[in-house]
Amino acid sequence: MHNAKLLLAATLGASLFATTLHADEPIRLAVDVPYEPFEYKLPDGTLTGFEVELGNAVCEYLDEACTWVEQPWDGMIPALQARKFDAIMSSMAITEERARQVLFSEPYYTTPSAWITAKGNDIDISDRDSLEGLTVGVQRATLQDNYVTDLYGDVLEVRRYASADDVIADMRTGRLDLTFMDYPIAEAMIDIDTPESDFKRVSDFIKEPEKYFGQGVGVAFRQRDRELAERFNEALQALKTNGTYDEIMAKYFSYDVKL
Repeated sequence: MHNAKLLLAATLGASLFATTLHADEPIRLAVDVPYEPFEYKLPDGTLTGFEVELGNAVCEYLDEACTWVEQPWDGMIPALQARKFDAIMSSMAITEERARQVLFSEPYYTTPSAWITAKGNDIDISDRDSLEGLTVGVQRATLQDNYVTDLYGDVLEVRRYASADDVIADMRTGRLDLTFMDYPIAEAMIDIDTPESDFKRVSDFIKEPEKYFGQGVGVAFRQRDRELAERFNEALQALKTNGTYDEIMAKYFSYDVKL
């Protein structure tokens, strides 16, 4: 009897929380800033970017108030579990490991990663022996970190940073020989693959294996918030159907990032 009462109370409490979350309070979406062009700040402090505009469009479609919460990347999932916000919309790749901790929406974009070095460097990524002793910078706790650590940690010295900005800063000062990063970030931050850039890409675009790069990027929720995830799925599909997604994408990318 006591167990039944406790279960009923817990169920009612969960229902009340869900109703409060969806009906009375803004949905709190977390981002790691800066991560241009996905999320970054304008000179006046306004938060913008591909995912910020897309998230705002989702909330408008759902007729929900939403707010953005800034959260360092390496604490994203723990902060979600601690209820500091309601969802992560910050370029989080859907992987098996993460899917054991959070509930993902359907994937809403995918982009490649690439190896990058200074233009004066002559580096052959395909020649592992030649990489011995070189340093590579990655953003900590990202899929790029996992990929480089597992597949190149035996030949490269891996240095981990809190943000992509920090990686680029050390690339510019020559403290790093290489970086492996999300290609759109390199486009936005260092004008990669243009004559004006001080850097060059030294690999093909990399999206595999799925073990590291996942199935695309999704919005992450707590496991119990299935209703909220389903509403985001509905909204994202509607925005793709009515052309809003393409309009936002065209503002930030010169290529299609849809799956």
